[in-house]
Amino acid sequence: MCRVVDLRQAVLAKNDAGAAELREHLAARGTAEVNLLSSPGSGKTALLELLLARAVAGGVAVAAVTADLATENDARRLARAGAPVKQVLTDGLCHLEAGMLRERLDGWLPRDTRVLFVENVGNLVCPASYDLGESLRIVLGSVTEGEDKPLKYPTAFGLAHLVVITKTDIAEAVEFDAATFHRNVRQVNPGVPVLETSARTGAGVDELLALILRVAGGAPVHRPVLAHQHERYLHHHHGDEDGHTHDGHEHETGQGHDAGQGHDAAHGGGPSHEHPAAASVPVPGAADTP
Repeated sequence: MCRVVDLRQAVLAKNDAGAAELREHLAARGTAEVNLLSSPGSGKTALLELLLARAVAGGVAVAAVTADLATENDARRLARAGAPVKQVLTDGLCHLEAGMLRERLDGWLPRDTRVLFVENVGNLVCPASYDLGESLRIVLGSVTEGEDKPLKYPTAFGLAHLVVITKTDIAEAVEFDAATFHRNVRQVNPGVPVLETSARTGAGVDELLALILRVAGGAPVHRPVLAHQHERYLHHHHGDEDGHTHDGHEHETGQGHDAGQGHDAAHGGGPSHEHPAAASVPVPGAADTP
C-alpha cells in the first residue's frame, strides 16, 4: 500500500524545529530578533537604515542580516549606520529559512547584540511561510502599493505582529486611502497594531524603535488570530518552492565580534500552530483609523 508524503509539510516542520532551536539560542543571550517582510520597493532598507542609525546613536547594540537574491548593495548601505551587518545571497531562493539564518549567525553575531534585524528577501509570499525564530514579525506596506495589499497577501499580513505603512510623506500625492488600508488589515489580522512611518521625514521611526526595544525587553506582542491556521495558509499559497533546500552565500560588512549564545522570543515568536489569546504592545503614535 502506497503512502503519500507531503513534502511541504516535512520541509516546514523541519524549519519550525530549527526556528524553535534558534529562538532558544537567542533567548539565552538576550537578543531579540525582528523579521522584516515586504514587497520589493516598499522602502524596507531605507527604514531599516534609519532604525539602525538611531539605535547606534542611542547606544543600543544592534545588528542586521539582509537577504537578497543577488548583489551586496543593501549590506553596504546598511553598514553606513555603524552597526554590524551581514549580507546573505540566496542565489535565487525566494526566502530565508531558520537553518540558513542560524548558520550565518554562528561565529558572527556580536555577543552584546540586543536587537537583531533580519531584512528578508523582498517577497510577500514565500517568506511569510517560514518562522525564523523571531521575537517580532513586522510586515511593511508602502502607500504606493495600494490599499488592497493586505487582502492580496493574507498570509503575510495575517501572521504579522505589527504592520508598518511606509512612505507616508507621499500618501497624498498617490491618493493613498489610509482608512481602507487599515480596514483591510483588520479583516485579515484583527487587532494588529498599525504604525505609519516615513524614512524621508523620520515620522513614526522613533515610535517604531521604542516599540521594538520594549519587545526586546520582554513586552508581549500581538498574537495573530490566524496563527493557528498557519499550515492551511501555507499549503494554499505555496507551490513547489516549499520543497526547496538551498545554501546561500554570505558577506559581512561592519564590525566583527565573537558569537554568543542566543534570546527568548517566546513572548513574540514567529508563525505559531497554537491559538493564543490576543495581546499587544501599545504603539505610540499609531493611527487609530475607524
